[in-house]
Parts: sequence; C-alpha cells; structure tokens
Amino acid sequence: METDIVLSDRAAAKVRALMDAEGNPGLKLRVFITGGGCSGFSYGFTFDEEVAEDDAVVEREGVTMLVDALSFPYLSGSQVDYHEDLQGAQFVVENPNATATCGCGNSFAI
Repeated sequence: METDIVLSDRAAAKVRALMDAEGNPGLKLRVFITGGGCSGFSYGFTFDEEVAEDDAVVEREGVTMLVDALSFPYLSGSQVDYHEDLQGAQFVVENPNATATCGCGNSFAI
C-alpha cells in the first residue's frame, strides 16, 4: 500500500537501537489508533514481526514501520518522530488530521 506517512530519522534510529538491544533484526514498529484517551482517539506503538496483507509499510534507514488499514486514514500525512526531554522519552505523532490534542500528545480528535 502506498503511504504518505513518514518515519523520522530520530524515530528510525531509536527503532534500530531497540532492535539491536533485543537482538532481533525482524522487529518492525507498528503504529495504530485506538478509541479512548482524553481527546477521543489514542496512538499506540508496539513491535511486531509479522506484516499483515493490508498493512501500509514505511521503510527508512533499514527500519520498517507498519500501519494497519483501519488506522491508516487517521494517520495519513503524519510523521512519526521520537522525542527525549525532561518529561521522558516517547514516540510521537505529528498528525495534520487532528483537530484537537491532549496535553500529553498521546490522544487526539478528528
């Protein structure tokens, strides 16, 4: 599936570091949307070894990111990045489709 979702260099580097730490070069970052959160939808991140038939696949710097078909429309045009600051370290989504976000950046509304 063609995708306009971007994995930043920082996020790709962090995924690569986690893959190396686990000793599993087959791990892929899966980004998905779930219902809930203070703004209506929440972003989810997990590692997966399997690619589903309807997954959008984004590759960068030897790292693969997967987005399932149900989550794809909500993430279209987004960038997945990785931030480390005084509040902690986390993957974040810069989503142009979100009309509102919560203070922590983990949930959004459309």
